[in-house]
Amino acid sequence: MQGLMMDMPLTITMIMRHAEQVFGQREIVSVTRDNPRHRYTYREAFARARRLANVLAGWQLAKGERIGTLAWNDYRHLETYYASACSGLVCHTINPRLFPEQLVYIINHAEDRYIFLDPDFLPLVEKLAPECPGVKGWVVLTDAAHMPESGPENLLCYENLLADASEQYDWPQLDEQDACALCYTSGTTGNPKGVLYSHRSTMLHAYATMMPDAMGLSSRDVVLPIVPMFHVNAWGNPYSCPMAGAKIVFPGNRMGDGETLCALINEEQVTKSAGVPTVWLALQAWLRKSSGSVPSLGQIIVGGAACPLSIAEEFDRHGVETRVGWGMTEMSPLGSVNASFAERDSYSDAEFARLRLKAGRPIFGVEMKIVDDHGESLPWDGEAYGSLKVRGPWIASQYFRQEPGDAHAEPGWFETGDVATIDTDGYMAITDRTKDVIKSGGEWISSIELENLATSHPKVAEAAVIGREHPKWSERPLLIVVREADAPELDADTMLAWFRGKVADWWIPDAVEFVEEIPHGATGKINKLALREQFADYSFAG
Repeated sequence: MQGLMMDMPLTITMIMRHAEQVFGQREIVSVTRDNPRHRYTYREAFARARRLANVLAGWQLAKGERIGTLAWNDYRHLETYYASACSGLVCHTINPRLFPEQLVYIINHAEDRYIFLDPDFLPLVEKLAPECPGVKGWVVLTDAAHMPESGPENLLCYENLLADASEQYDWPQLDEQDACALCYTSGTTGNPKGVLYSHRSTMLHAYATMMPDAMGLSSRDVVLPIVPMFHVNAWGNPYSCPMAGAKIVFPGNRMGDGETLCALINEEQVTKSAGVPTVWLALQAWLRKSSGSVPSLGQIIVGGAACPLSIAEEFDRHGVETRVGWGMTEMSPLGSVNASFAERDSYSDAEFARLRLKAGRPIFGVEMKIVDDHGESLPWDGEAYGSLKVRGPWIASQYFRQEPGDAHAEPGWFETGDVATIDTDGYMAITDRTKDVIKSGGEWISSIELENLATSHPKVAEAAVIGREHPKWSERPLLIVVREADAPELDADTMLAWFRGKVADWWIPDAVEFVEEIPHGATGKINKLALREQFADYSFAG
């Protein structure tokens, strides 16, 4: 016997209709090149999305064809998200921080037909266009007054297109399994791999991110999505915020500027935000420099890279709860969130410092397991560590236009490439990437734990740990440090002494190298491959 419930497809068109009807007057604020503080409502946003849908319909594209975007977080990008996906096309967000040859590859692999771009990326597009013959037009996200004077062939003005389009449009009835968005991974080896999201997976992911122990969104919130819309759909914020009716504040191309972020938070009364550690470091640097504060901000999500303890503790002093989040492009991306802040009274300061930096508990809908080298499940005891596998309704079953590979070797599970532990309370901690783990004398050393300890030193701006060849132990950890600007006196002996008593003696790095800058990948993560190449000839003394 089956239930007698209405069978309605879960599509993101539902989000758009709901936000327009119920929260039509809630604001969307954007920083753009042609307007430092654009302001309008959900109702106006989705009316313009209907105009854009009519433009797309006039281009005679087949259902499922891809529309690319090279754009910052702003209102025009949001309109493109919904107009393309809800009219039966696929919104392919492209990360402009990838190498040019990678961009050419993914545009051609995705077979993008039109690309919507921010004016900032026109010089990049001029280089890419000759190698992307399948792109029929390049739409600049601006008005006629700010259109560039030159560019590739078929350069179109976004606002001109909308001005001539009707606001009346009947959204098609879509299947919930229809694709709505496409995002490519930013791996450091091989070609990027495409992850194709469905309407159903996107809707379920949006529901999950709104739960209290995740982002806990409501219509009372004002959300500043700093994580880029070109990176895993800004962690789902363009869907969950309209679903909840939250006001959105988009930082545009100023997402890395601490002064602008502070102004947006205070002037728009932002309550919640999400971003990678580098943006929080920029904000905190500005707050220290200006003796500023962010009284409206109640909670941030830190993800994309390991969160230094210093970020969390400095935000404590501002009354901001820091939640560590973990996920992957293949997971839409959210997999776990650390909402342990409510439990801090149950722990000593040292115990809580260790707990709060874990990746957190899996959110409902995500199943996890850790396995040994033979694929056998390991206990959740906080001690055993192994390869982390996940499954769930918003996790990729395979890559776009590729046969299933090693990541999907076990039916029904996705191999994340992370090494992790899970404790008896369900808190998962990433100890390393499979390819980055340091094996010294047959025993594993967590580079991530060493990096977290190093960045907790008050005179360390950033740190990374890689394994280098050792004549006796096969491999030993090398610590690479960027000093704080006001700490030129920090030396190797002082740095290594910082680890004593905090980790096992044999975990302590054998040497320290100080550098001006640590290389990062396209999403802000430390590029370990580049570091290993930089220190390829490094060897420890016997």
